[in-house]
Amino acid sequence: MLKHNFLKTSWCKLRTRYIHKNASLSEAFKSKECATSKIRNIGILAHIDAGKTTTTERMLYYSGLIRNMGEVHHGNTVTDYMEQERQRGITITSAAVTFKWKDYRFNLIDTPGHIDFTMEVEQTLQILDGAIVVLDGSAGVEAQTLTVFRQADRYNIPRIIYVNKMDRADADFNMSLQSIESKLNVETLPIQIPVEKAGVLEGIIDIITMEKLIFDKKNQGMHLIKTKIAESEDARLWNIASEQRRLLTDKLSGLDDKLADIIIEQESLDNIQPQMLVDSLRRITISRKGVPVTLGSSYKNIGVQPLMDSVILYLPSPTNVYPYRCFENNLAARVFKIVHDKQRGPITFFRIYSGNMKKGQKLYNITRDQIEQCTRLYIACADDYEEVIEVSYGNIAAVSGLKSTITGDLITTSQSIANHAKQIMLKEDPKQLDYVNNFFASGVNLLDPVFFCSIEPPSLSAQSALETALQELQREDPSLHVKNDPETEQIVLGGMGELHIDIIKQRIRTEYKIDVDLGPLQIAYKETIQDAVKDTLSMEHKMGHTMHKVTIILSLIPNYEGKEQLLLDKSPDNASNINSIHPRVMSAIKNGIKAALLHGVKLSCPVINVGIKLHWLEVARGTSDTIISAATSQCIRKLLQDGNSMLLEPIMQLEIVTPEEYSSSINSDLTRRRAIIQEIDIRGNNKVIRTLAPLSELLGYSTTLRIITSGNATFSLEFNHYQLMSSIDEEQAIEKIKGF
Repeated sequence: MLKHNFLKTSWCKLRTRYIHKNASLSEAFKSKECATSKIRNIGILAHIDAGKTTTTERMLYYSGLIRNMGEVHHGNTVTDYMEQERQRGITITSAAVTFKWKDYRFNLIDTPGHIDFTMEVEQTLQILDGAIVVLDGSAGVEAQTLTVFRQADRYNIPRIIYVNKMDRADADFNMSLQSIESKLNVETLPIQIPVEKAGVLEGIIDIITMEKLIFDKKNQGMHLIKTKIAESEDARLWNIASEQRRLLTDKLSGLDDKLADIIIEQESLDNIQPQMLVDSLRRITISRKGVPVTLGSSYKNIGVQPLMDSVILYLPSPTNVYPYRCFENNLAARVFKIVHDKQRGPITFFRIYSGNMKKGQKLYNITRDQIEQCTRLYIACADDYEEVIEVSYGNIAAVSGLKSTITGDLITTSQSIANHAKQIMLKEDPKQLDYVNNFFASGVNLLDPVFFCSIEPPSLSAQSALETALQELQREDPSLHVKNDPETEQIVLGGMGELHIDIIKQRIRTEYKIDVDLGPLQIAYKETIQDAVKDTLSMEHKMGHTMHKVTIILSLIPNYEGKEQLLLDKSPDNASNINSIHPRVMSAIKNGIKAALLHGVKLSCPVINVGIKLHWLEVARGTSDTIISAATSQCIRKLLQDGNSMLLEPIMQLEIVTPEEYSSSINSDLTRRRAIIQEIDIRGNNKVIRTLAPLSELLGYSTTLRIITSGNATFSLEFNHYQLMSSIDEEQAIEKIKGF
């Protein structure tokens, strides 16, 4: 076993060196003649195990960047370079790769598929121009497909869908199309159909060019044979392809006025030139009115080259990205990823939206209002880096030497350029102040953790090393929450799932050589109140010769979902008092509210869905801001106790795919777990059970499901919402945590 691991690691290192030696990264980068219009910044998104990494590996092989293809199950792919990724056969962290295809430069990012690492996808999406969504042809749209599609919708990213694994006996292209339309609610535009021989995928028909594509198996699909379909030679295939082309043309004409005008002029759906369809598809894809659908089998080396051609034809270039034009020709770049390299230190990945980034230049962080020095500049191929002098507009750059910059930050070269860009944006639309402020702030939507646990070093001497490791990991992964518990004096980790926490532990042990211990996993409960309450609190405190005195009247509003947590009572009796509050005092009140709502009264969990209304405030002259904040916090804590405080538990969306013979046993087990079954679908020979279940009932569920189904079922888990607990369930949760 040790020998096998050594050989595997050695092979990976040799393979990494081979990229440098035989296909220098800069060959895909240095050519100045590669115009911005020929750059494609794309990501690959999918449910876990749909074939993202395998598809990426084939792209690198066919582009000439690597000579030998790795396999996920062999642990030797380029983009799954972390030890944990190679051991588990999953993608944990997104990896950026730059390569050339047909005189176009692809900056491609392979993203994780597991829901625990959805933050990696979120960070990546904000800097993409387009995306490939990979589906398993035997499963269609799955749980995580829905999640990544919704994420891509938030960032208005045009997409191509690639139906993978079409070589499988249970693969069904029509089923996949139906699931896309019904579950993703998008217009499907299939530009290919499968060619099968005796139930086995033989090739693909391109219905735009009416060509049959066969991939040479002897040369790992490197040679692509294109044959024009003729009615005289294969009438059945020609009729099928012609009908599909008519249907596609008809769909396109309903979405694109330019094509509709051409069809009306020609009075036919049959004589439309391929280029007209390509141009129409590009307009529709970029405007997000529909999604082109391609197919193939990446593992069997079928369909990947036409997929790359589709990226060129239908997905946008950086010239289609508009919001950053306010920077004119000056540098504007946004951080989307940070990794810690053992030799180079922290490496910060940027997407450059305007201007150029140069080695050794000073960078102004708009979000942090700080100046930093860029020491070295790289282009990246997963965990390989090649140093360059300059990276141009539209590309991905990797920078070393930055200390304070974090994911989501916006960078330029000086504060004056940042202020000028803000003025241009506000001048274009003065009403968009909130949008402008958010645009120049961090671009990352942080997610709340659903699990937390304590973490302890093996000895006091390792405490400092552990803190450094956690700082680096948190900078890489914003979804990892690290805090010190003042009551227990322990370090507490918060994460997105059991796998997320486990991988953090393993990374600390393997990469930082610290043999840490983790406490039992705890559920991230929240607290809220059931009843509206109002109270007055007076506080006097003498410090030196000054008497600090505060009287405050607050009320709590249950089931509150507004954006502004602090509400002001502007009724006739109170308006003059509220309006006279100094901004500095108001800031102290807000700090007190923030501190009070961090810890509820039942399990010291964060308080949510509660509004705070300020009715009256009297502050003696000379009273410090600290006393005002403390009085606010004390008043709120008293109100929380009086307002019938209740626990909220995280409810998860659970999707189980199982052979039919195990479904009744699974349903019985789910009933014991307080689960609510939403629907049961049939997918081939399997049943798909979708249910909502409390996270507290799903600890260790993977082991239970494996036992029930003899390892034949799979499941995916995603946070859905917080829900009030019953008094009995609440008592049990408190007893489990407190021990009494």
